[in-house]
Amino acid sequence: MNARVNRREFITLLGGGAAAGWPVGVRGQQYLKSYRIAFLALIPGENTSLVKPLLGRLHELGYSEGTNISFVYRSAEGDPERLAPLASELVQDNPDVLIAGFGTLAAQAAKAATKTIPVVFTTVGDPLGAGIVASLNRPGGNVTGLTDQAKDVQGKRLQLLLEVIPGQHEVAVLLNPDTPYSRLALEEAKAAAEYGHIRLRVLEARTADQVAQKIEQAVGAAGLLIFEDPLIYSIRGRVADLAAQFRLPAMYVYRDSAEAGGLMAYGPDRGHIYRRAAEYVDKILKGTKPSDLAVEQPTQFKFIINLKAAMALGIEVPPTLLALADEVIE
Repeated sequence: MNARVNRREFITLLGGGAAAGWPVGVRGQQYLKSYRIAFLALIPGENTSLVKPLLGRLHELGYSEGTNISFVYRSAEGDPERLAPLASELVQDNPDVLIAGFGTLAAQAAKAATKTIPVVFTTVGDPLGAGIVASLNRPGGNVTGLTDQAKDVQGKRLQLLLEVIPGQHEVAVLLNPDTPYSRLALEEAKAAAEYGHIRLRVLEARTADQVAQKIEQAVGAAGLLIFEDPLIYSIRGRVADLAAQFRLPAMYVYRDSAEAGGLMAYGPDRGHIYRRAAEYVDKILKGTKPSDLAVEQPTQFKFIINLKAAMALGIEVPPTLLALADEVIE
């Protein structure tokens, strides 16, 4: 009898009692599932900027590299032709989620590479126009994500630019016509310009060299409204220098461009967007289908003013405009 009791006690210890006495880390290593997350980037430096808030939010949600996720990053370093082979390489590793970084091209490459692995895009301006999703509310297929464009934002950007060039009637617009969102953005800007009796001088650039040429052609306009896509964003420092050289007050989209010397920027809070992307990844890892996750539009925006750039241009920024800024670079 005692022998049987001892055996039962021993079995109980093996089944639960002994395990309960093991260190927490050991128990976690026994049962914790690990997920593979891949990230496809077009432009250089996304791993040191955009990926940080994404990984930070994943950590808050209970994920950490080396414990329950592995994170693989690949960048085309600004060369669109490298996106397709890099996407195929990432897909061959069979990740649980494939994240497409800044821009439409990365999202298109990720979608083309797989019909089964969930894809979360992060900053596609016009996912419908680019053929990435069937609709914003019901994306369909294996792809969903976040757009960095919202209705009427171009009108707001034009309005803010006009605040520093009062009484003027012509503004140049710099855009890449190969970027799908440029068409929608231009329609919005034209509607706002017509309402305010402003003429728009549209300048199209498909290469870095063309960007420089078109900025020079903007001379004579009162200001410059820039639709930043990966091409223009990747040379933002050069763009800011050229705008200053030709004395063109310019409105950008992203904070980085104002930090690089641009006069002003008004656009979505990209840190918030990438944190939201992490929450999409979390939902997918927990069983939600991408087709059931609506494409999300931005809800938080940042207005940045660079006073150093204003002084170099000889512009006095109205105090009322400074009061509206989320950040002033001095």
